Amino acid sequence: MRYLPHSEAERAQMLAVIGATSANDLFGAVPRSALLGKPVDLPPHAAEFSVEQHMGALAWKNHAAGDGPFFVGAGAYRHHVPATVDHLIQRSEWLTAYTPYQPEVSQGTLQMLFEFQTQVAHLTGMEVANASMYDGSTATAEAALMARRLTRRDKVILSGGLHPHYRDVVSTYMDNSPSLIRLPASPEGQGDILNQIDDDTAAIVIQTPDFFGHLRDLRKAADAAHAQGALLIVVVTEVVSLGLIEAPGALGADIVVCEGQSIGNALNFGGPYVGLMATRKDFVRQMPGRLCGETVDADGRRGFVLTLSTREQHIRREKATSNICTNSGLCALAFSIHMGLLGEAGFTRLARLNHARAVALAKALRELPGVELLNRSFFNEMTIRLPVPAAPVVEMLARAGVLAGVPVSRLVPDDPNVANLIVLAATELTSDDDIDTLADCLAAALAEDASGA
Repeated sequence: MRYLPHSEAERAQMLAVIGATSANDLFGAVPRSALLGKPVDLPPHAAEFSVEQHMGALAWKNHAAGDGPFFVGAGAYRHHVPATVDHLIQRSEWLTAYTPYQPEVSQGTLQMLFEFQTQVAHLTGMEVANASMYDGSTATAEAALMARRLTRRDKVILSGGLHPHYRDVVSTYMDNSPSLIRLPASPEGQGDILNQIDDDTAAIVIQTPDFFGHLRDLRKAADAAHAQGALLIVVVTEVVSLGLIEAPGALGADIVVCEGQSIGNALNFGGPYVGLMATRKDFVRQMPGRLCGETVDADGRRGFVLTLSTREQHIRREKATSNICTNSGLCALAFSIHMGLLGEAGFTRLARLNHARAVALAKALRELPGVELLNRSFFNEMTIRLPVPAAPVVEMLARAGVLAGVPVSRLVPDDPNVANLIVLAATELTSDDDIDTLADCLAAALAEDASGA
């Protein structure tokens, strides 16, 4: 057994202290059948420059989001992140900071989280927000469990427009409980969830804009849920939409969860991201995670503390509201810096740019023969139906350097009704040339398929 920092003499000394003759003695309790009898079959070490060349060659095989026309969304969006954001989060006082257990030495981190909470509360139209969750999917699951605790009911209904990955995470959290109702995919924006609410329902979970891009009527949903004593949980995967559409809190939402990746955080191959959660003040005691608050010290100076922390690290496990034991602090910081750079006017302008780009994309798609746009309303994301299965077409366009969205069958593989559907997103980074290239390539692919048939 080699451990490079230690010399042979040091290893012998440590073995002598514990009464072992060799490192192999430490594995005496392991069955012989489980022990490796020979060295691992790995190539010998290589020079640093050789490794760099090899890894560089592998990297060149990737097609990154910025390498060509890009229309992938479905919960992860390509937006411009100012260089200022990355510059500031790389400062050592932020990059190395961890959980602010000692407020007297963590004032900077606590102040940042306090301001982050304030931004999230304003965005969502809610009274209070926590100091971030892991991501949007786990935040949704935590919201469902929170609703159960608040209502003392078990039934949770997931809309057919909820992101499939979010549906799966909630199912995992709730151990596929029979009281969890998962409605089938609703690509045309069917509002069938309201018919499912009864007096056993703890909450309904509705995403807007939903997975297929439709804007949902939250006021109607809130009224229907509250009439039965249930809560309305609103999910927003594209947080930029809140710069243009009315805040869920103003429409009757009880808990709002969002994926904050679009602000300050790059795509990063799917993470790490940052979950946003906000609720009503009356519900704060059942909110998972941590809540930073403002105070004054003994000398009357402004200070910040962890006002509420009902995690299993802080209290008895059986009384904890969550087993999420940290927050996405650095990602939350990136979110907060970017939001601070934008300001209210900038955020609204960003949302308008996104919608304008989506309108241009929708216009181009409507003009393509055989392509049906399913959305009557959308923000920056929409769903189209092709006359042929969508997945092969998306793969064909990818080989041509165009990432033409997400075939729904990739995320909902067990539903033949979605086989011909593609979800596409446009952001402020989507150019007219990108849209023209997509339209031309998609038209050519459909024509080729038709001629082959």
